[in-house]
Amino acid sequence: MNAQPGQVKLQQSNGVTLTRARPLLGTLAEISATGPDTAQTQAAIAIAFSEIVKVHLLMSYHDEESDVSRINREAYDNEVEVDAHTIRVLRAARLMAEASNGIFDITIAPELTRIGFLPEHETAHKIPPHGNWRDIILLPHNRVRLACSLSLDLSGIAKGYAVDLAIKALIEAGMRAGRVNAGGDLRCFGNTAQQLTVRAPNAHTQFIPLLSLIQGAAATTAGYYSERMHQGRLVTPIIHPHSKVACESGRSVTVLAKDCMTADALTKVVYANPRGAAEVLKSYKARALIVEHNPLSGACHIFDSQQSGLS
Repeated sequence: MNAQPGQVKLQQSNGVTLTRARPLLGTLAEISATGPDTAQTQAAIAIAFSEIVKVHLLMSYHDEESDVSRINREAYDNEVEVDAHTIRVLRAARLMAEASNGIFDITIAPELTRIGFLPEHETAHKIPPHGNWRDIILLPHNRVRLACSLSLDLSGIAKGYAVDLAIKALIEAGMRAGRVNAGGDLRCFGNTAQQLTVRAPNAHTQFIPLLSLIQGAAATTAGYYSERMHQGRLVTPIIHPHSKVACESGRSVTVLAKDCMTADALTKVVYANPRGAAEVLKSYKARALIVEHNPLSGACHIFDSQQSGLS
């Protein structure tokens, strides 16, 4: 059987490997799986993509019918019932916010809108947002209430969760090996090493090899093509919640963790506060690799949290 459009088929002695890609989650999501035959592998990849689509529809800031938009629009002093997946991500976001002393905060959407990284919804609450992650109240039976006017954005954690769901689907479908990569959020299983590379912060066409990953998850955050000029500074869509200031471009942060949702969220913590991220990395048993460009020497330097430490 010929591979479908957008699909690569490799016949191997230990099975069939297929790779497909689709535009989802604001990026290109790629899924590769090795199964016993073409039909079973195709079916597994289709199920894995359906899991990513599910997260895309539930947690999109842009879709006004998503759970996130409904929370932003209706949950101020009201209870809104959402999907169990949304609750899991909200719960993980609250735990990350607490562990990072509020450096990770999903209520920074107003700052992203002000700079132009997010659109302004006409149906959003007219009351100016105030408060922080502590004002997100998770109730029994998948209900959410906001103690004050807030605007949530889950883009800093939901993509990693979608990758985790896709990997789980591949494993449950009997795949022998698999890889899911959604715009730098990567998780894999099996026995084939995946080479991790990142773009140089100062030269986006130059790639820097970091390490090989066989089992586990990694996520990378950097300005790359999302950076923009704001008030004379080249900034990224990463806001320091304490100062409400967008972080400047010039570094790349990759985090290795037990799951991709954790790695995804931790990249924002490390990027916003690289010198103070040691404790939160330790609490999640995670590792950070920071690539920084030195404008004086023109070189890029790699800092490994397990070797040089972050203080």
